Amino acid sequence: MTPRPYIASQADDPWSRMWCDTTPRHLAGPGDPRHVTQALRAAGWGNFGDPDFPHVVLASPDLQHTMVLEPTPETYGSWWRISSTPLDGWHASFGANVPAEVIAGFTDALVHPTPAGEPDIWPTLQAAGWTYERDERGNEHARHPDGITTMERSATLDSDRFDWTAEVALPNGLGGHARLWRAYFDDRTPGHLLAGFAAALVDPAPVSRGRYGVPHSHLVTQVERGAIGDQLATAHDERLKAIRTAVRKARRASALTTRPASVPGAETATPTARSR
Repeated sequence: MTPRPYIASQADDPWSRMWCDTTPRHLAGPGDPRHVTQALRAAGWGNFGDPDFPHVVLASPDLQHTMVLEPTPETYGSWWRISSTPLDGWHASFGANVPAEVIAGFTDALVHPTPAGEPDIWPTLQAAGWTYERDERGNEHARHPDGITTMERSATLDSDRFDWTAEVALPNGLGGHARLWRAYFDDRTPGHLLAGFAAALVDPAPVSRGRYGVPHSHLVTQVERGAIGDQLATAHDERLKAIRTAVRKARRASALTTRPASVPGAETATPTARSR
């Protein structure tokens, strides 16, 4: 067997960088995409990407959902695309600078069982200090206390259909805004997935980033923790194990609930003795 050569790449970063606790997480930059992709793989998603093309293409075990990570020349374009495959399915997309931990709030909810009831997104944001408004057309809008981060559900211009967007945009001094990142969800996107995204978006826990690995360093606070590659790798392994365990448990529960009931009278009859 040919030994694998050492090739310096970002895949080796957990062991070669000085890491910092970085807050707030929604401004911390993309982070490690494996936080999302390897979690989906742990949940049984298959890899259908072309190894000679710079993208990742994953599909759920039932082929009902897909995830594409495809870098584009536009940093703030839709690098991540997640959708359900039926023609009337839903679609979501995330820009390159959306933190992987925030995207994972969405994808983790996708691989876990659907909760009972329809969650409401806005109380999660309001509890974190966001302001909330609703106009006469039913458009809803929430704004982070930082004044540059928003999430809204608004009607499209050509129909009564609503779409969801979340974004961070800085004033450019000319009356406009420079977008740092944007996430989009069509109105068919299941509510529990939006709730997972919202909860991850407002989570106050810091995320790990390198000292020079944040695209907008003036917007965040970083506290150096030293070289903690082994700790990061262990935490990531534990995350994947937890997802595998949860998925196996959900599959066993589903198998029990879908097992066909025995047909009355179909019990095996006890043979009777032959009369002579």
